[in-house]
Amino acid sequence: MASISASLHIQPRPDIALQSISPLKVRFYSKAALSLPISPFKGATLKPLVPQKKQQLQKFKISAVKASPNYLVEKLRSVDLDKLLESKRTTPLVVDFYATWCGPCILLAQQLEMLAVEYGPTVKFVKIDTDEEYELAQQMQIRGLPTMVFISPDSQKAAIRTEGLLPNETIKTIIETEL
Repeated sequence: MASISASLHIQPRPDIALQSISPLKVRFYSKAALSLPISPFKGATLKPLVPQKKQQLQKFKISAVKASPNYLVEKLRSVDLDKLLESKRTTPLVVDFYATWCGPCILLAQQLEMLAVEYGPTVKFVKIDTDEEYELAQQMQIRGLPTMVFISPDSQKAAIRTEGLLPNETIKTIIETEL
């Protein structure tokens, strides 16, 4: 199996601020385009060892892997949450209020995905973006992120609200003993 390797020589340009480059914007350039400098660095060039035959080039397709929309923790809008709360539920519900720019929220999202795998259909995990659902966040008085609300299927039990990143064991304890 042939391989492609490249070297990148970078000299920062003081007159241009560094820009963040998304890892999803990967492009494969022709041999002629590879000798062009790459902004924002002065004199940055990519010098690959390109396979000699066009047939070999077809083996190497560079593509970005997009996030799958099929997460176990379902993203809801406020209307969907209202419908879910009004429906007859037999399983506990864990609602994660988050923001895409919030670091602890990203960590919690990973934890909740693992817990959703562990609990399967016995617990329903959902998430709500507070930036997209601003009015709901105001009604729920969401001040700190991430905020989780644990709702029992028994309407007589009060919901439990937590703020901040919780360890998995604490989340499990709430689900197993309080709901």
